[in-house]
Amino acid sequence: MIKSAACFAGATKDMGKMLGGEEEKDPDAQKKEEERQEALRQQEEERKDKHARMEADREKVRQQIRDKYGLKKKEEKEAEEKAAMEQACEGSLTRPKKAIPAGCGDEDEEDEESILDTVLKFLPGPLQDMFKK
Repeated sequence: MIKSAACFAGATKDMGKMLGGEEEKDPDAQKKEEERQEALRQQEEERKDKHARMEADREKVRQQIRDKYGLKKKEEKEAEEKAAMEQACEGSLTRPKKAIPAGCGDEDEEDEESILDTVLKFLPGPLQDMFKK
């Protein structure tokens, strides 16, 4: 019977907590929480350091490949292209031909005439004569 009374005493403590009663506070709980937070911060720093080292190693390998095959970084290519465009535009009042997109009116008229001639070949004789006049 004494055993069962001890069980009920433990149960009433838990019931008191569930019903909104005050919980027993562990005097070392704050220290434990601070230690836990510090451990998490430390783990996060170690993880970031590890990833930074891995990325540095990857970049070394990438650079070796670039050097071996004579490739350039994307940023370097863009910078060179931009410099070339600015250099071409410096003394000119008009924009360079490369900057004009294809199909914006800079087509040769010879191409258009050859297309017209090609179409006229497929027309019957009297229609060809009408269009040639």
